[in-house]
Amino acid sequence: MNPVNFRSVCIITQKEIRDAKRNKWFVIVSALFATLSLAFSFFGFSGLVSMGVAGFGRTTASLLNLVFLIVPLMGLLLGTMSVASEREQGTLTTLLAQPVTAGEILLGKFLGTAAALVATLLLGFGLSGLVISWYGGLVQLGGYLVLVGFTVLLGLANLSVGFFISIFTRKNAAAVGFALLFWFIFLFLSDLGLMGMTVAFKLPHQILFWLACLNPPEAFKLAVVGALHGGLEVFGAGGRYAVDRFGDWFPGFLALVFMCWILIPLGCALVIFRKKCAE
Repeated sequence: MNPVNFRSVCIITQKEIRDAKRNKWFVIVSALFATLSLAFSFFGFSGLVSMGVAGFGRTTASLLNLVFLIVPLMGLLLGTMSVASEREQGTLTTLLAQPVTAGEILLGKFLGTAAALVATLLLGFGLSGLVISWYGGLVQLGGYLVLVGFTVLLGLANLSVGFFISIFTRKNAAAVGFALLFWFIFLFLSDLGLMGMTVAFKLPHQILFWLACLNPPEAFKLAVVGALHGGLEVFGAGGRYAVDRFGDWFPGFLALVFMCWILIPLGCALVIFRKKCAE
């Protein structure tokens, strides 16, 4: 195996950042996320009770639900279209003809799209954070930082899944379709899906807890709600099981789950992409 040329990786990373700026789907969803983040934060502290969003608790809950819905879609769209768009336009063949390896190409693409995604998320949270600190000071800053940190992990996990899907996709339209499909599957297997399986299969709360931890959006919700409420008892029997099982290590365990969601799909994508390029 040839050593990685980090100069080549950096060049491809810069190219991917430029391409992300021209990706209309990503730009639209990113603008929506930044706008809604700012709006929820502003109205939450502006005293507009008549609009139904007043107070710090309501604002953080709104931001949590916003992330839960939009950030997985952002990561999946950016990931699934990364390789698929290059393949559809014919530029992937040109890129592979250059003195770079398949691993360097995929690593550079992932780092570039990850940088664009993280920058977008930090911009949205930076704007909302300014509003929150202006109206409410630095109260519960720790909970807000947990929200930001796990949002980044959630976005990168879905980006990695998107890259794995993109290896098998040849058209941009198909990539968008698969992104929407997996986004729906992840959301369906969250609250409503888990409740349905509990009723249908009489699942004990221990199994329900592990299923929730293995689903990125639901794991994100567990981490952030637990941080904001100072404990997991709000989740009932499953929360008490988590406290007994992990104690104060539960956020670290969820961070490890997210790292697995980032590294395993990306590693599989790298292996398959190398084999496809060698054929």
